[in-house]
Amino acid sequence: MATTTSSPSTSSGPVTFERRGDVFVVTIDNPPVNALGVDVRRGLAAAIDAAEADSGATAVLIVGAGRNFIAGADIREFGKTPQPPSLPEVCLKIENCSKPVVAAIHGAALGGGLEVALSAHYRLAAPSAKLGMPEVALGLLPGSGGTQRAPRLVGVKPALELMLSGRHAGAKEALSLGLVDRLGTEADALSEGLTYANELIAAKAPVRRTREATALADAEASRAALEAARADTAKKSRGLFSPMKIIEAVEAALTLPFDEGMALERKLFLQCIDSPQRAGLIHAFFAEREVLKAPETKAARPRALDAAGIVGGGTMGAGIAVAMLDAGMPVTMIERDEPSLARGRQHVEKVYDGLIKKGRMTPEAKAAVMARFSGFTSYDALAQVDIVVEAVFEDMGVKKAVFAELDRVCKPGAVLATNTSYLDIDEIAASVSRPQDVVGLHFFSPANIMKLLEIVVPAKVSADVVATGFELAKKLKKVPVRAGVCDGFIGNRILAVYRQAADHMMEDGASPYQIDEAVRNFGYPMGPFQVSDLAGGDIGWATRKRKAAKRDPKARYVQIADRICERGWFGQKTQRGYYLYPEGARTGVPDPEVLAIIDVERERAGITPRAFTEEEIMRRYMAAMINEGANVVHQRIALRPLDVDVTFLYGYGFPRHRGGPMKYADTVGLPKVLADIREFAKEDPVFWQPSPLLVDLVERGADFASLNQSE
Repeated sequence: MATTTSSPSTSSGPVTFERRGDVFVVTIDNPPVNALGVDVRRGLAAAIDAAEADSGATAVLIVGAGRNFIAGADIREFGKTPQPPSLPEVCLKIENCSKPVVAAIHGAALGGGLEVALSAHYRLAAPSAKLGMPEVALGLLPGSGGTQRAPRLVGVKPALELMLSGRHAGAKEALSLGLVDRLGTEADALSEGLTYANELIAAKAPVRRTREATALADAEASRAALEAARADTAKKSRGLFSPMKIIEAVEAALTLPFDEGMALERKLFLQCIDSPQRAGLIHAFFAEREVLKAPETKAARPRALDAAGIVGGGTMGAGIAVAMLDAGMPVTMIERDEPSLARGRQHVEKVYDGLIKKGRMTPEAKAAVMARFSGFTSYDALAQVDIVVEAVFEDMGVKKAVFAELDRVCKPGAVLATNTSYLDIDEIAASVSRPQDVVGLHFFSPANIMKLLEIVVPAKVSADVVATGFELAKKLKKVPVRAGVCDGFIGNRILAVYRQAADHMMEDGASPYQIDEAVRNFGYPMGPFQVSDLAGGDIGWATRKRKAAKRDPKARYVQIADRICERGWFGQKTQRGYYLYPEGARTGVPDPEVLAIIDVERERAGITPRAFTEEEIMRRYMAAMINEGANVVHQRIALRPLDVDVTFLYGYGFPRHRGGPMKYADTVGLPKVLADIREFAKEDPVFWQPSPLLVDLVERGADFASLNQSE
């Protein structure tokens, strides 16, 4: 459609406006994502004022330049004193405009971006549109009218589902929900928006304010949806603050006039802002982005990643293969013989068959994916792959034999990766002729689901190989953390220490069931003894036997886990470990025989059991975790405290609203953590040795956050 510009373009910072025929076009251009910083808010307010004053304009069109409409708040303003106008004021100004306002959405309309769109009178979504209110992920609620306008527009149930999940809805779903009025057919939101606005002008369409929408007319159904969400959230939110506040705000849309509902939304929003959970969640948000900034990713470009190989078709190898297949890569699996290869293929197919059973995949889609999978018993099949991940038994001799074959057959420049959880990657790299190509890629099980990928950097690896590891993580939609070489790297090294603290408490008088409950109440999905049963007690037993020769004879060693393993009780896979799993149950029940074993071991060790409170359990558990985390940073195994935090958030179930163990330590106060460690050291000075980094930070009056800017 041809349009003529009837007024010159006027700029208010990153917002420009001009009249095209009868339509007053407002364009937000604030790269990279059109975030709602103060200049955008001021520009939008100025644009609406200018539209009202322009007698030649009979409708207003709001569009975003670049790839998005508005992707949300400006994260650079988080934690700073807000500058006027506030976003609720801007949204109200848009909604109160006397001329029909159209929002033409392409790309992201998230958080405040969707709230701006909800304030418009009509909404069009291009095929690329993603609409959502993800504030819950930051410990917040939609604070600019989202909790009041969305339920009035689409109803309580869909509005709450979007807010409580934080997920994005695509353009077609947004239309079916009633979030938008029209679907665009092409990428040009401006052109389609102008067409839509001119149609509305021709039809003399009225101003249509979202606050007057009637989706809440069925009060009984709305109330039922609200109560169902309240009950479900109480079960699932595990003590989180903002989800229940979201429900309270949406309830106000049901029970209060719009202006009073807006006032309550603002009050609840400010309560969320003041919550320590918000600080933890925002730390997690930023930390997840900071971990991508490793020295090697700044220094080098990644190598090609077009085809991958996997050595080993067990649970881990198959999981890695699925992750790569899901990313669109062709995968070649190597196993030692045909029966093992057939089992490896079955492990891969089992994942896709499960998706078919749940209705999340078609048999045709599975066939298309499996067409990219091939399996061989000869390493020669890996001659042309760009990257190969070894995922065989955790034994140095076995792994060196695999790498000798990879060294023989892989093309020059192929990345040779090991998925070892503990072993010395420098030793593996030294065993081949190309140590510069060897890197650790420590996936977490199940590898196709778990988000964390530790990228372990041996001494002789090339920077571009490390950068390739980060690129692979991006391709697989995983969160990469750079780690140095040591026994267990970042996560498993720290895990070994706080697990010892849990064992000490178990021998001293706390039951494994009490410890697990305390850890769950802290916010973890599972306690350490449940995790052991899930992973398999034999894995930890093998590690303890491997490390036995180097164990400090003065260090305390709790033998309870060994006694349980000696009986062949390895957890869920044997139907008993610390817990009983009758008839293959996934959730265990306490086992009186385990408690009897613990009693015998206490007597053997000469320990008189004592009572522990939940608070005492968590003080010791977290002090051990924090102290070893500080050692890991001190020794440069982790670049920064935030790398430890991200490792535990994505690999070990650490409660996200607490930000990670190092953020949690800052919240508690490092002097208090150090005082606890020194108190515990009176009982066991070998185990409780304060980290030099922790001592130094306390002496300087500094915290872990101060070290996150060091790289």
